[in-house]
Amino acid sequence: MGLTLFPGDGDVTTPDISWSYSGFHLFRKWLAQAEGFPLAAMEGFGGDRQWHSVSTTLAPLLDHPDDDGPDLTPAQCAAMLPRLQAMLDRRDPEETDPAYVRGMGDVHELVTVLRVCVDKDVELIFG
Repeated sequence: MGLTLFPGDGDVTTPDISWSYSGFHLFRKWLAQAEGFPLAAMEGFGGDRQWHSVSTTLAPLLDHPDDDGPDLTPAQCAAMLPRLQAMLDRRDPEETDPAYVRGMGDVHELVTVLRVCVDKDVELIFG
């Protein structure tokens, strides 16, 4: 059992990205840390810090229920792309930490999926 994020274009050949539920949690935890805050401090993840108190374009992804809730709009996808692309552009090719390597690989796959959503003007579906 796991989670797949995919463009809502009805085309089964478009790229998608999949995680186990625990893998998705680890990815979001890693992204939040890269954005400068611990995910565990946030409302919905064990903490009481409100999402409006953090400044990140990744909030729609970080604060999304695992496999429930609204799909992300093409505009939300477009808003996340510059930050994720900036992470890829600053990737350290010498870094060997497994969490970093996995996180950057996931960012690369997610950017590919988000670009399809933006280019085709379709939602990002959590399924």
